[in-house]
Parts: sequence; C-alpha cells; structure tokens
Amino acid sequence: MGELQHLFDSNREWVKEITTSDPDFFKRLAKQQKPEILWIGCSDSRVPANQIINMLPGEVFVHRNIANQVVYGDVNCQSVIQFAVEVLKVKHIIVCGHYGCGGVIASVEQQAEGVMAGWLEHIKSVYDENQRELVQERDKEKMIDRLCELNVASQVKNLCQAEPVIHAWNTGQPLKVHGWIYNIGDGLLRDLDISVTGL
Repeated sequence: MGELQHLFDSNREWVKEITTSDPDFFKRLAKQQKPEILWIGCSDSRVPANQIINMLPGEVFVHRNIANQVVYGDVNCQSVIQFAVEVLKVKHIIVCGHYGCGGVIASVEQQAEGVMAGWLEHIKSVYDENQRELVQERDKEKMIDRLCELNVASQVKNLCQAEPVIHAWNTGQPLKVHGWIYNIGDGLLRDLDISVTGL
C-alpha cells in the first residue's frame, strides 16, 4: 500500500470502535444527513470541527478555509451556505476562528504572496477598520488574538448579508448565526456574544 498505509489502518480501527458501540451507525449515516449546524472554520489542522465539539460524522456540516472567512465572491463558501440553509435547513451557523491564526498573522505581517495575498486582503481590511483599537495594544500576541476576534465578528456580518440567510429570515425559517473563537492552547471554545437571529 505504501507510505500512507497507517492511515488505512487507522481508518479500520476507527470503524471498529464505532461499530462496536453502535453496529448500525454507518447504515443510518449512509441514508441521510440531517445536521442542525453549519460550521465555518479555519483550515488549520489543529482545529477539527467535529472533534472540538465532540460530535459524530453527520451531525455537523463543515466548511473550512484560511482564517474562516465568508467572502461574497467565494463561490465555494457561498454554495456551502446555500446548501446548508436551503437544503439541509440547518438551524445554526457558527463562524469559528481561533487564537494565533496563521492567516491573521500573515495578513498583519504582509508575508503572503500570490493568491494568498489576495485572500488575506479581507483580513487586512478588518485590521484597517479597527486600527485605532489594535495599535493601542503593545503586546503583539494579544493584538493578533484581538484581530482574530474582530475577524470572526466581520465574517458573521458578511454571513448575515448572504442571500440564503436573508431569505431564510424573511420567510420565518429558524436560523441563528453565531461567532465563536477557539483557544488551541487549552482546547476551549468561547462565545463572542455576537449571535444574530435576523436583520
């Protein structure tokens, strides 16, 4: 099998663990997905959505990108939102950032080139909008962490302007948007208290 055989071995162990406690789990999973949550998070390998909220496959619909952004021109993200809201009828959308985000750091330090530089311009805009507050923080790590929080708030705002979300609210579909942040250092989530239930 080659150098990645250990991944297939791990997969078989995972399947065995699940089917030992619930023999019909995969049969049920194959029939349908009915998640109530759409998670929009960062691609960072240390922030796996299902694991940090201790939920099984099928319970969370997930979209991840660099620095958990919700950008109007990103057809991938917008398609995920549309499918989640219109087809799956999720009840909650969580935008979850994390402290020490490499994308946020790269945007501040202008380290990225090419396509990445363009993608990170969105975070640079969040920095520019909040520069007065951010420059007052002398500790760079704390400033970055605050920018991570502000980025989540900005993405929640963008999400609330997505057509499927507006349509859901206008038609009375139950849908709530949340902004959270994750601390890789201790494994804990924090609600940023920016939940939105309608415009």
